[in-house]
Amino acid sequence: MRVYAVVLTYNRQTLLKQCLEAVYRQTRPCDGVIVIDNASTDGTERMLMDGSFPGMEVHILSNNIGAAGGFSAGFRIAYQAGADFVWMMDDDVIPDDDALERLMDAESLLDGKRVDHAFLLSTARTETGLMTNTPSIDQRPNAIAYESWPMLLEHGLAPVSRATFVSILVPRATIEKHGLPIAQMFIWGEDTEYTLRMTRDVPGYMVGNSKVQHLRQTSGALSIRTETNATRLNYHRHFIRNELYVAAKYRGARALLKCRLRQLRLIRQFIFSGQLNKAYIVFQGLMESFNFSPAVEAADSPLENLGVTSRLMGRSVPVARPESVVYENSEVAAVQ
Repeated sequence: MRVYAVVLTYNRQTLLKQCLEAVYRQTRPCDGVIVIDNASTDGTERMLMDGSFPGMEVHILSNNIGAAGGFSAGFRIAYQAGADFVWMMDDDVIPDDDALERLMDAESLLDGKRVDHAFLLSTARTETGLMTNTPSIDQRPNAIAYESWPMLLEHGLAPVSRATFVSILVPRATIEKHGLPIAQMFIWGEDTEYTLRMTRDVPGYMVGNSKVQHLRQTSGALSIRTETNATRLNYHRHFIRNELYVAAKYRGARALLKCRLRQLRLIRQFIFSGQLNKAYIVFQGLMESFNFSPAVEAADSPLENLGVTSRLMGRSVPVARPESVVYENSEVAAVQ
């Protein structure tokens, strides 16, 4: 079974190096390592080409297409390269040395018990040991109308529905069936939408003994109320639009109405408190949500659908035997 680790990065070369070092230390080596560089400008490319990570394949995108676009690119590139499993993470995720091995052990256990599953997920903690990126427990009832989520707790597994891309292992069959993350979401919410889409029929599973650290730049829940970074503040219109889109698609008309009313109240509060810029950003997201209906791309869709070109540096080969690696510094231009 070919497992490809895929890491999305943008202007965080120090964190990326820590992430890749941890990926290369895995007790179950990856069969390929792919980095999606979302048009970094901080010297990331030079760091990646210094020879520290043999056998790695780097796709340098011509422009930043947001986290959603980057993850969509990563899943499709690994899938089209023949990966049986895509182990996806952001560049600020530091997996324990046995994180992948524990995920694959859980995969074998579930297969042995013939338990259908959409994906597997590591548990994530902050540097101080606090739980973060906690998924939503899947609460579907069993044949006698009781929630069945405790069924595999003895094995350290819990079924989940909504999750993030902080160390998620997705089988090829799931990607083939459900397509790719929606690139048009740009940032914040694409992981929620994709995992809810994948778990419509069967749940994913959180694997208790597969552990990662998530070295987030900002702590706490994402909120425009507390946001002070000017760049991130403008991104909140995407978050609001995406939240409304997910509510409409997965939670129904009543939940959508509540979500819209909450945004209207938020606009009013910002106006009365003199925060007109924040009020306008919420208004933008709310208005955009009415006409936001992106199509889901199939797993074999070409990269140029994302409106980018990609320079390919290196070739992804198994990292278990670095002595057999022939490392290339070639650059191949993708089709427009």
